[in-house]
Amino acid sequence: MAADKGAAFVLPRGATGFFQPKDGPLPEVDQRTFRAALYAAARAAEGRVGQVEEQAHPRTFHTATVVASAGEHVVLCHAHHPWIAFAEELRDWYTDEFLTPPPWAHAFADFGFEVLDRVPLTTALADVDTSVLTQSEWRDIRSYGITTLGAVLFNSWD
Repeated sequence: MAADKGAAFVLPRGATGFFQPKDGPLPEVDQRTFRAALYAAARAAEGRVGQVEEQAHPRTFHTATVVASAGEHVVLCHAHHPWIAFAEELRDWYTDEFLTPPPWAHAFADFGFEVLDRVPLTTALADVDTSVLTQSEWRDIRSYGITTLGAVLFNSWD
């Protein structure tokens, strides 16, 4: 697929979680920073941190929950890029089940994370700059029927 030069979101290397050994390892989000941001977010929500699960192959993201009076919020943190998203429930992969960030999500931005809203996450891949993706990544995207940015970022492909 061709890259859309006017695309609002540009996928960087490692967005899918796949890499070529010859290109070296992918960047990693510092888990201590994620945990510090998570606890700051829980304080801002006047709640507490619930469960936290570190990324494990083949998943591309860490998960956590923040429990507050308004209920439980599922937090997704990409393992290779500082992206935060919110979802309704804990899953191993996501397609378009993303939520608008709660008001206290700014706590993640204060720690250097980019908080992604539901709208860009549910954007069609045709509207994203995908020029960095390899043929192998496109093969997996097609075989899994992936059509949105969020599904590329928060996946669990083998």
